[in-house]
Order: sequence, then structure tokens, then C-alpha cells
Amino acid sequence: MKDLSNENAVRFFDWVLYNDDIYTLLFRLAMNLLFLTVVIRFLYYPKTKRKDYLFTYYLIGMITFFICFSLKKLDIDTGMGLGLFAIFGIIRYRTGTVDIKEMTYLFLVIGLSVINSLASNKISITEMVVINGSIIGLTAGLEYIWLLKHETRKTIVYERIDLIKPEHYNEMLADLKERTGLEINRFEVGKINFLRDIAQVMIFYYEDDQKFSDYTTQDSSEFTND
Repeated sequence: MKDLSNENAVRFFDWVLYNDDIYTLLFRLAMNLLFLTVVIRFLYYPKTKRKDYLFTYYLIGMITFFICFSLKKLDIDTGMGLGLFAIFGIIRYRTGTVDIKEMTYLFLVIGLSVINSLASNKISITEMVVINGSIIGLTAGLEYIWLLKHETRKTIVYERIDLIKPEHYNEMLADLKERTGLEINRFEVGKINFLRDIAQVMIFYYEDDQKFSDYTTQDSSEFTND
């Protein structure tokens, strides 16, 4: 990083309004977003079709990038480092009570708060605007443009294991639609218990397309019998 005290830095009171590091930020941001897109959108998503995780991976990747970029320009002692570790340690993505998307928003809020609270005259105002604007813009784009239809998934216990064969896919899909009353667009077969003749099936559907929204917003644990 270049020294912000150089002649190219433009100051506004005690804050640096602009300096040459903004070009470094924009270049690294573009590279990071490019490689994230390759890994998440073109390698991960075509195989899984999990839009909630696509949303999560993008935002976590970008927040981590901005936190590291900001901390690189600051003198952080051991106590501050442990404090940051404790803050992010409260996030548990394996929880069964909070949806992963809500946990991602929690990570986003904490990340932006950490970045903005640690900002000093070593980080220019222009860099802070780019960091906050990029995160807000990416979130808005994922929510309202790219991921306009939110795909919901629920796990159910299915007893007609004679239909779990690939050649019976369409027949099983029709049966699942009739039983659940949902406009299911796809499903995945999980654990199969041949002793009890049951299988765990994860169904995927667009919540906005359903006729009874109060039914589709129930927690997935209500559909799973142990």
C-alpha cells in the first residue's frame, strides 16, 4: 500500500478524501468478484441449484475481502484481533433455528460495522464509499435482480421407494406434487432405509408461485419425521 501522506492524497479535515489506493482497491475488487463468479456461479451453482448458498457465498466472500483489505492498512494489536475473532465466532451456520440467509445478513451487518468502526485517516473516504456501496449494490442485485425467485426447500419422509429409481422421476414428481399441494420444480433423494421402506426426499419449489403462502413458510422441521 502507498503512504497516504504523499502528494496525491486529497484531504478533508482529518480524513483522506482520495488517494491512489482506490485504484488498488478497485482492481483487486474486480479480480475477486471475477474469480468468485467463476467458482460460485459456473462451478458450484449448476450442480446444486442452491440459490440461498449462492447468495451466502457471494456476500461472505466480498465481506471477507473488504475486511482484510481494511485491516491490512491498520495497526491491529493482538487484543483487537482476538476481539474480532470473538465477534465472528458467534455466527453458527449449522443452526437449525435460523435460516442461512438470515445468518448471512447477520454476517453482512457485523462485517460492515467492523469495517466502518475501524476506519481511520489511513483509509480514504472514497475507499469507504466503494466498500459500502459495493456490498449494498451486490446485495440488492442478488435479492431483486439475479435471485428474483427464491427457491425454497423442505425435507420430507417418503414411503414409496419403488419410485426412487431415476426412470420413475416424472411419476414420483407428480406424486409429490399431489401429496404436498406444492408446485415442485425438482427434488433430490437423500437417505434410503430399505428396512423401513422410507427415504428422505428434499423438494424444491418457488415460494412466490404457491397458492397458500402461509403453508409454504413453515419450518422444514415440520416436514421431517425421525
